[in-house]
Amino acid sequence: MLRRVTATGARAIVDMSYARHFLDFQGSAIPRAMQKLVVTRLSPNFREAVTLRRDCPVPLPGDSDLLIRNRFVGINASDINYSAGRYDPSVKPPFDIGFEGIGDVVALGLSASSSYSVGQTVAYVAHGSFAEYTVVPASMATPVPSLKPEYLTLLVSGTTAYISLKELGELSEGKTVLVTAAAGGTGQFAVQLSKKAKCHVIGTCSSEEKSAFLKSVGCDRPINYKTENLSTVLKQEYPKGIDVVYESVGGAMFDVAVDALATKGRLIIIGFISGYQSPTGLSLVKAGALPAKLLRKSASVRGFFLNHYLSMYQAAMEHLLQLYASGDLVCEVDLGHLAPEGRFIGLDSVFRAVDYMYMGKNTGKIVVELPHSVNSKL
Repeated sequence: MLRRVTATGARAIVDMSYARHFLDFQGSAIPRAMQKLVVTRLSPNFREAVTLRRDCPVPLPGDSDLLIRNRFVGINASDINYSAGRYDPSVKPPFDIGFEGIGDVVALGLSASSSYSVGQTVAYVAHGSFAEYTVVPASMATPVPSLKPEYLTLLVSGTTAYISLKELGELSEGKTVLVTAAAGGTGQFAVQLSKKAKCHVIGTCSSEEKSAFLKSVGCDRPINYKTENLSTVLKQEYPKGIDVVYESVGGAMFDVAVDALATKGRLIIIGFISGYQSPTGLSLVKAGALPAKLLRKSASVRGFFLNHYLSMYQAAMEHLLQLYASGDLVCEVDLGHLAPEGRFIGLDSVFRAVDYMYMGKNTGKIVVELPHSVNSKL
């Protein structure tokens, strides 16, 4: 306790017992200002919508919050849906962006200190990760063993695959599963989890390099749609149809997948990236005959949005972390080593990383590294 004398001579007591929570764990002061990305106008064009601001105040955590110094942040196809204002039309610019990160706890509120400590490494899903520092409710953080970007791949991409296939896919031994964009951030997990369920897995991709990666994680039949006709391959090699489709592309890919469904087949929509850059955010599909096609096969199409399954999130994360720790799950990270201008380092490279995703260049989850100086001063 620190006592001081007021101007009138009365004694006042100021409780400083928790002051240590607001010190950087490596001994350097948390700076007053930081960089972050802010949506300043609504647009699906990320470069038009988002501005890098360099002199923003570092936020302070509330009683049940953590202040995290971000070291890696994840890129998601839906980042441009968020910058376009499609998720919550009531939110008006300017607003923060970025869904997930991993970093060090550098400060925390008193209640949060019962479960976390300064210096701990955590991963989280919360708005505003495209920043040097982010305040995150302690309840939305997951402790991880180290600052490895592989852990970040599980937060949205891994849990989406795990929960959707478990709840909607009804996987069982011997079923045939088609994963579109199979070498991408979430596709890689859909392939591996389907194989663990002893299914036969087909995966679409756009290059021979990605095809080789898919084989390395157990995909039975990679299909490079740039060199093979997907519809023809499915008809010729899988005449009985596909039992489960994990679909994230939309448009023509969705139409082919619907036509390929087996009797009682199930198609899970986890996204439709082919339409996100359009003004409406939608990808055109041949929906007119969809009811008849589904009825004819007793087939189904189900949508999956992770936010609607948060009650299952923690258990999913724990399971995936165990699989990774035991060496039973590959978490492929793409840090931009093969990108034209090199690795994605620093917040300004988020723009390049989003472009890289929409050019279909990535293998695995795109991750941006945020280096930091341990000598930052107040």
